[in-house]
Amino acid sequence: MYKAKIIFLFTSIITPLILLYLGDPITQNLEYHNFADQRSFFNINNFFDVISNLAFLIFGTLGIVSAKKFKTYKASWMVFLVGVLLVAPGSAFYHWNPNNFTLIWDRLPMTIGFMGIFTAIVCGVFQLKQEILILIILNILGMYSVIHWQLFDDLRLYFWIQLTPLLTIILISFLFKNKSILPLYLAGAFGLYVLAKITEKKDAEIFIATQEMLSGHTIKHILAALAVYLLYKMKVKTEKLNN
Repeated sequence: MYKAKIIFLFTSIITPLILLYLGDPITQNLEYHNFADQRSFFNINNFFDVISNLAFLIFGTLGIVSAKKFKTYKASWMVFLVGVLLVAPGSAFYHWNPNNFTLIWDRLPMTIGFMGIFTAIVCGVFQLKQEILILIILNILGMYSVIHWQLFDDLRLYFWIQLTPLLTIILISFLFKNKSILPLYLAGAFGLYVLAKITEKKDAEIFIATQEMLSGHTIKHILAALAVYLLYKMKVKTEKLNN
């Protein structure tokens, strides 16, 4: 039964990549850079999309301070939280002047964060001792996905890197019961991330609905940062429960 679960998990990870590469390349839509809220304040372009990245700075810093005390898989959690912290300047730089080049510095730290949390959860559930090696390999793959997009204008690998770790973590929580995962925290974090993606898609609609007070993309930053906070709180609680 355990072996069957592992095979199913591996298939679930690889199948989306195969399906993506059976289709046409996914190019970067330049309209993506045209965000709804383009107001400037204090000489800062796209002020609210820029300043809302402070949420990543706050929760990333808070997590890094606590991660120094973690007793298990500290390296992966630290990489995850450093990635979150780096999203703040990277995303702020991008939103200050949205284009394909500045978008690199938004996406690179996100891949670091995704690979960090993926490694932390996988190693925690399966009690793997090769944490550092897995962390290095996955981060190289994650960063290459951004380079690949720049070289070939093809986002398929990047999309797989962005979505597969999160979906796999949810799948792992159902298939393998483990003290390193608290389902309520994980479900809350996943729910917030889904809401973040929805508000990102509804950027202009939300901006209009709020009487041009807040755009969907600004709200997306806050929701995504709160998802990070729930994952960090899950780790803090499991450290107390298991040690």
